Amino acid sequence: MDSDLDGSGTAGVRVVVVDDHPLFREGLRAALESTPDVRVVAEAETTAAALDAVAAQQPDVVVMDLSLPDVSGIEATKRLAQLHPGLPVLMLTTSDDDGSLLGALQAGARGYLVKGAGRDEVLHAVRTVAHGGAVFSGDVAARISALLTGGARRDAEQLFPELTAREVEVLDLVARGLDNRRIARDLFLAEKTVRNHISHIFDKLDVASRAEAAARARDAGLGEPSRPAGPTQ
Repeated sequence: MDSDLDGSGTAGVRVVVVDDHPLFREGLRAALESTPDVRVVAEAETTAAALDAVAAQQPDVVVMDLSLPDVSGIEATKRLAQLHPGLPVLMLTTSDDDGSLLGALQAGARGYLVKGAGRDEVLHAVRTVAHGGAVFSGDVAARISALLTGGARRDAEQLFPELTAREVEVLDLVARGLDNRRIARDLFLAEKTVRNHISHIFDKLDVASRAEAAARARDAGLGEPSRPAGPTQ
């Protein structure tokens, strides 16, 4: 991948930073540009702005947050992969659950760091993914093979450890597009119970709508019509 030359004549890695928190972007820019071989060429706080920035700047690496105001960073990564095949995306996020990790990997992310990583770790990750490598922080690497073995559908504790097994069942059906009445019928629950489960899911996943919850679920591999539903009567 071609890179600009910095003032010292060495190859520089050109980075686009995508995060909706201005103070975090400012700090990350300062950390990245503390070394002469990395340069932040654009910042974006939404997926739409990120797509425009990448098209305009043609960076070597995109550093991507998971939670964005318009669509998730996972969806943004999918779109970048479609529009710019081979462009490395490094996820830098507060989300450390297996569902987010799996979704990022399936979207094509080249690396996954949790916010709080040190300056040197972030710089190493940016340089590594820019040159075709992959980087995963902490215990993430040890979890990857377990997540990818046996397909995308995982136990509740792996996909969304904050949800109960029943809540994952409900979320799976939400991702398949079923309404509360059908979910209640399939799981032999009262509609009020389903509504309560969905409310708890929204709170635990920090989402504001059914569509956002469904998107998170599909990112994690739920929503496939492989589980037999209950009798339709």
